Amino acid sequence: MSERLERLIDQGTGRMPADIVLKNGRFFDLVTGELVASDIAIAGDRIVGTGESYEGREEIDISGRIVVPGFIDTHLHIESSLVTPHEFDRCVLPYGVTTAICDPHEIANVLGTEGIQFFLDSAVETIMDIRVQLSSCVPATHLETSGADLPIERLLPFRNHPKVIGLAEFMNFPGVVHKDPTCLAKLDAFYGDHIDGHAPLLSGRDLNGYLSAGIRTEHECTNVPEALEKIRKGMHILVREGSVSKDLHALMPIITERLSPFLALCTDDRNPLDIAEEGHLDYMIRTAIAHGVEPLAIYRAASISAARAFGLRDRGLVAPGWRADLVVIDNLENCKAEMVMAAGRRVTPALFDARKPVAPVGLDSVRAPAVTAADFAVPASEGEVPVIGVLPGKIITEHRRYSLPARGNQTSLDLANDIIKVAVIERHGKNGNHANGFVQGFGLKKGAIASTVGHDSHNICVVGVSEDDMALAANRLSEIKGGFVVVEDGRVTGEIALPVAGLMSLEPYESVRDTLHHLRQAAYALGTTLTEPFLQVAFLPLPVIPHLKISDRGMVDVDRFALL
Repeated sequence: MSERLERLIDQGTGRMPADIVLKNGRFFDLVTGELVASDIAIAGDRIVGTGESYEGREEIDISGRIVVPGFIDTHLHIESSLVTPHEFDRCVLPYGVTTAICDPHEIANVLGTEGIQFFLDSAVETIMDIRVQLSSCVPATHLETSGADLPIERLLPFRNHPKVIGLAEFMNFPGVVHKDPTCLAKLDAFYGDHIDGHAPLLSGRDLNGYLSAGIRTEHECTNVPEALEKIRKGMHILVREGSVSKDLHALMPIITERLSPFLALCTDDRNPLDIAEEGHLDYMIRTAIAHGVEPLAIYRAASISAARAFGLRDRGLVAPGWRADLVVIDNLENCKAEMVMAAGRRVTPALFDARKPVAPVGLDSVRAPAVTAADFAVPASEGEVPVIGVLPGKIITEHRRYSLPARGNQTSLDLANDIIKVAVIERHGKNGNHANGFVQGFGLKKGAIASTVGHDSHNICVVGVSEDDMALAANRLSEIKGGFVVVEDGRVTGEIALPVAGLMSLEPYESVRDTLHHLRQAAYALGTTLTEPFLQVAFLPLPVIPHLKISDRGMVDVDRFALL
């Protein structure tokens, strides 16, 4: 260690040439908000010099460019990018995201500890610094059938892994407030460490009780009053903009210089097609600035404030002694990454090629029973029936009630009011559960869409107008070992295979991106009015997000945390 320190000091003082020097550019000082003309000297994985002129063994001219700290995505599920951690690394790092704090909650709900180990093994090999939060809620609730169960005893062996940063989003906030013993055991074991929050719309005394358990972050804020209450009560707000959950615009009023120390950015769930079309955290930065947010506030949230919230004390500033995670951009407003340094290494295709591969897991995780059109029948009932109300761009759904037409002894859908069928089929080979219901807001006029990505337990979820098409779509998912399927008039018109736990592709992210484009077109041909119909399907079975959801056990009133 002393030899390394001597080298850092000698290169910082200029006694010997730096390993790399970025010359003739400026860096964004996130302390003062100034753009500072300066060379940036790098030794190994550390910045060793700013504010001075340096010589280097390798000198890179960045004239006219600005250097900012690498961006930190503070909450995401890599599985929702539909690619493996290695492909996520290759896809997202060039956009300037040098650290990603992930919760392998999705694969853990399917495979348990095997899924967590796969992510930890992958994180050791990726160029991006992937940090792992240990999934706190597997299964997420008692209201659904999960593929695995992770009590505290199965999490503790991972606790001291160098890539583990704490306990992931504690979604079962009713369990915390009402002192569920299983919840308390996990919170007690990690008390004093970082514990991620997940408490949409929770407020008042219940919020106080939830935070008293040591929970410190929140990515589920969807409006300013909610965010301000949680900031005042000591939470660090992770402003989210994903493929479905889009909260950036609603929360822009809180992204100020005054509040920026208590803010960070996250994507939660973002797929390669949206990344290709819009970007990643860089998209959030330029969108915020275009809408009047001060650059200092949003760049702080993207780096130093995020690092401090998660105890990553070595990154987030362009300053001597700090980790050399750097993004060279054209200008602050456009935030286009022209070069990325990850731990002092220039990000190039050759750098990715040098990584060691990690063998995929969960290639036989889809064990659902075959279904027929008759399995999607809903018996007729008197009066109104519950209908899930989809809100575009939100994972929160409304609890609506409608009187639906009857056809014989069956309740029928109502296309005039955009009400179609939804079903969840248990796919882990445990009980073969099958539940049916109704959903409003997809805009479908025909066909069906099915998915094995169904948060959080990842059973098969299918929406559709035709029961025959719904059955075909669900059965096709078993044949391709998981993924997304679109069916129209008795034929499959689009699909993507996601055989890694039924969640991730084995293909390069470019292939996934191109296939997703075709899938969207196939879904749009059914009449859907949703920009991202597949992830919207995936969130229908999420019984920890208000207000009405569906699981393999039936329709779930989330406000009462009970099956209807």
